Amino acid sequence: MGQVHFENSCQPAVGDAFDRAVALLHSFSFGTAKQAFEGVLAEDPNCAIAYWGIALTHWGNPFGGIKTGPLLENGGAAVAQGLSTGAPTPRERAYLEAVGKLYESTSTRDHATRGGAYEAAMATLQTTYPDDREAVTFYALAVSQMASPTDKTFAKQLQASAILEPLFINDPEHPGLAHYLIHAYDTPTLADRGLNAAQRYASIAPAAPHALHMPSHTFTRVGLWQESIDTNLQSAASALRDGSAAEALHAMDYTVYAYLQTGQDQAARAAVDEAPRVLAQLDQSVMGGAAPPVSAFFAAAAIPARYVMEHSAWSDAAALSVRSTAFPQVNAMSHFARAVGAARSGQPDAADIDIAALEALRAKLEAARDPYWTELVRIQREIAQAWTEFARGSRDAGLARLSAAADAEDKTDKAAISPGPLAPAREMLGEMLLELQQPAAALTAFQATLDKERHRFRATALAAVAAEQSGNAAAAAEFRMQLTQIAKNGDQSGRPELEAARSSR
Repeated sequence: MGQVHFENSCQPAVGDAFDRAVALLHSFSFGTAKQAFEGVLAEDPNCAIAYWGIALTHWGNPFGGIKTGPLLENGGAAVAQGLSTGAPTPRERAYLEAVGKLYESTSTRDHATRGGAYEAAMATLQTTYPDDREAVTFYALAVSQMASPTDKTFAKQLQASAILEPLFINDPEHPGLAHYLIHAYDTPTLADRGLNAAQRYASIAPAAPHALHMPSHTFTRVGLWQESIDTNLQSAASALRDGSAAEALHAMDYTVYAYLQTGQDQAARAAVDEAPRVLAQLDQSVMGGAAPPVSAFFAAAAIPARYVMEHSAWSDAAALSVRSTAFPQVNAMSHFARAVGAARSGQPDAADIDIAALEALRAKLEAARDPYWTELVRIQREIAQAWTEFARGSRDAGLARLSAAADAEDKTDKAAISPGPLAPAREMLGEMLLELQQPAAALTAFQATLDKERHRFRATALAAVAAEQSGNAAAAAEFRMQLTQIAKNGDQSGRPELEAARSSR
C-alpha cells in the first residue's frame, strides 16, 4: 500500500495499523480503510484521531460528486464521536474540526461551500503544523477537489500540483502523492505532466484496485490506449476479488473506451456482455472503494451506449434500454444515446420522447443543486435536439444548435466518473458539416476534437474523410496512417474505416 507515517497520540501498539489505515485512505480504499480504523479503535478505544479517518471514509471519493443522505449523517457522527473521545492533541483536534467542515450545516450550506470551508481549515492546519507531511498532502487534495471544470486557467490544479511535486520527489513511495498528482493533472492541457506519477502509482500500491485503475486517467487523456487497457484489466480483476462491483465496472468502462479507440471491437463486445453480470453483484449497502454506487450504474449505462455510438449503429442506439436509477445523470446517458440514434436513423419523432426525458432529468439535477451535471445534461439535450432538427430538414437550425453545444462542451470538462463523452459534441459537429458538404470546416472540427481527445478513433477516421473531400490528399494519408497506428492491435477484420486505412498503406 506504499509508505505512510501519520504521527498520533494513540497507543504505540496501534501505530503500524494506523499508518496502514491512512495508506488505504490515500488510495481511496474506503471500505477497507474504515475497517482498519475500527480495528485501531478496538485495540485503543481512546484513539480519537481514528474517527477522523472514519469521517473521511464516509465522505468517500472527493471527485465523486455531491454527497447526500446517510453519508453525511454518518460522517458527521464520526466527527462528533472523535471530538468526545479520549484526549486528542491540539493537532488531532484540528484534523477532526477540519473534516467536520464537510458535514457542517448540510441543510443550509451546499456541497461546494462546505468543501471550500474544509479547504480553508486544512490550509490553516498545514500552516500551523508545517512539518506535518500528511497535513500538507491532505491539504493539496482539498485544494484539488475544489477545482472548477469550467476554469481553464486550472488554478486549483496547479496550486495542488505545486504542493505535491516537491513532496513526491522526496517521498516517491507515498501513495497519496502519486495519486493526487494524477488527479491534479487530469485535464487534457495538463495530462502530460502526470505521466511520471501515473507510471509509478500502480507499483506503489498494487494491492489497491483504485491504484491500478488511476493511471488510466492520464493514459486516457494522452491516448495511451493499450496502457489503459492493461492497467484497467488488472484493476477490474482486483476489484472483483475484493467484492467491489462498482470499482470493477468503473475500470471496465475505461477499458471498453480504450478497446473501442483501438479497434478491438470483439473484446469491447465481450465487456458489453459481461457488464450486466458484474452489476448484478453490486451491494449498495457495503462501503466500497473509490467508485461509489453511482459509478456502477453510470458504467453499466455508458458501456453499451459507447459501443453502438462508436460504431455509428444509430438504429441500435435508438433501441437501447433505459435502466431507471436514482441518478439523473446516469439515466440521461441512455436517453441521450437513444435520442441521437433515433434522429440519425430517420426517427425524429421517437427522438422527441427521449429529448423530453433529458429535459426532465436536467430539471431534477438543477433542483438538486448540481450545476455540473445540470449543464452536461443540457448539452446532451441540445445535441439531440440539433440532430432532430437536422433530420426534419431544418439544417441551418440544427447546425447552429450543435455548434453552440460544442462551444458549451469546450468550456467544461469530463467528470472523473467517465473516460470521455459518448460522442464529443465537436466531433458530431464535424459529421454534420460533412453531411452539409463543408469538408474544410469539418476537418477543423475534427482536428479540434483530437486536440482535446487525443488518438480518438472516430475523429481520426473522419478527419481522413474530411481531408480527402477537401482536396488535401497528404493530410488524408497522414490521418489514415495515424489510424492504423492507433488501431495497430485492432481486430483482423475491423471496422470499414480501419480496413480502408490499412489497404491504403
